[in-house]
Amino acid sequence: MAKMLYRVFALITMSALLIAGCSAAESYIVGIDGDYPPYTYIDENGVAVGFDVESIQWIAEQNGFEVEIVPVAWDGIIPALLQNKIDMVYSGMTITPSRAAQVTFSIPYWIVDQGVVVREDSYVTMEQFEAGELIIGVQRSCSADQFLESDYFGAEKYDQLLLSGNIKLYDTFPQSMVALGQGLVEAVIFDDVNIRSYIQNKPSLVILDVIPTGEEYGVAMRNEDTELHEIINAGIIELMVSDKWDELLSKFIIEEDVVEIVDETVDEFEDEIVDEFEDEIVDEFEDDS
Repeated sequence: MAKMLYRVFALITMSALLIAGCSAAESYIVGIDGDYPPYTYIDENGVAVGFDVESIQWIAEQNGFEVEIVPVAWDGIIPALLQNKIDMVYSGMTITPSRAAQVTFSIPYWIVDQGVVVREDSYVTMEQFEAGELIIGVQRSCSADQFLESDYFGAEKYDQLLLSGNIKLYDTFPQSMVALGQGLVEAVIFDDVNIRSYIQNKPSLVILDVIPTGEEYGVAMRNEDTELHEIINAGIIELMVSDKWDELLSKFIIEEDVVEIVDETVDEFEDEIVDEFEDEIVDEFEDDS
């Protein structure tokens, strides 16, 4: 235990030193999906809230910069980032090869699978879902949509199902869930944590199955914003080993078995952090001499 506490303390210290070596801007614009509970959404007062919103606000507070949270249409959020309309996407964005070809992602901070939700009074089966026999609702351009097209059905069958109306695309996840409740679709596929949050206290909707995909969420930034990459990576690690992380889990995540990725994230990136820290020390020494 003492060894673990020392290791965590060392990582926090190195993260703080790495941040201190970077010149953060006074303010950053954070793009979010405004209909993505429990991570990012607009409450009844018109205020952006959620797990990811409070995460970046906490990181900003710890490191002395301001953030402006701006809802952006999901299918245009990466173009908005590349056009300098926003500075990062911190909104449950799955790290995928196609996205990583355009932007730089932070270290992962969350892992999700794909959930399939249906009406409680329906008799549909996963066998029907797998065969493409159901009318499936999904948010356009999200990771669930990309999963259906690439890994699950394949591009050719996906296009056929889209043409036949067996796949219906919606602008937001809540729109697809409303369609399910109204009987316009027979099933919806989306990130399992979001589904659990949405159907809480809605006994008419149930999870039919969870497809293990192990998708990782990361913060998307422009490739050239290297100082911001370091600030966000160090900030995420600092957050994940803080009491704030547990507070956020209790407040926002509706799940029987919360997926804990702190240890694996720390394990995976510990060497990288140490290398960056050593490089900082070397550079500082050379400058002084």
